[in-house]
Amino acid sequence: GIRDKLVTGVQTCALPICDETGAEAVRTAVEPALRALGLDCYDVEISGGSGAPTLRIMVTREGGIDLEAVTEATRVVSPVVDELDAIAGAYTLEVSSPGLERPLRRPEHFAAARGCEVSFKVRVDGSLRRLHGVVAEADANGVVVIDSDGARNRYEFSDIDRARTVFSWGAQSRPATGARSTRRGEVNA
Repeated sequence: GIRDKLVTGVQTCALPICDETGAEAVRTAVEPALRALGLDCYDVEISGGSGAPTLRIMVTREGGIDLEAVTEATRVVSPVVDELDAIAGAYTLEVSSPGLERPLRRPEHFAAARGCEVSFKVRVDGSLRRLHGVVAEADANGVVVIDSDGARNRYEFSDIDRARTVFSWGAQSRPATGARSTRRGEVNA
């Protein structure tokens, strides 16, 4: 919910990061340390150029996370990452929640987003198209999304370039009918 807004702990480290294989190695290495804190490793991602890439570890837990949890997660994963052979060179370690609009990169992310509105880029007939809809179901190979017309479309994960959940703020509340505003923004009925 709202408590799981993006909370970030950033630490610059003197080691490296390379590719998706490196990200999976990091995930495997940090998961036990995070579980010991009552946290789940939502995702691990490497971004940025070869100069100083960013290793982003996104963590969650039932009920959301707070700054203390992010700080503690950063403290315990930093030495674990430093010890990995999969890491070489300088990088920035960033530990955060996945945020309200979370990336969907793994089959379990799509499964957990069942019933949620999503935005994604998918390869259709050789070109990328941005699509929106609601996740109806997901399995190990793909996802079924219901579009705005109610059509159910299946997309294989291999065709999805990137995806994320979409957070929509609810309609703003308005004064009840017959209410009038005063100069200070107070409402009198």
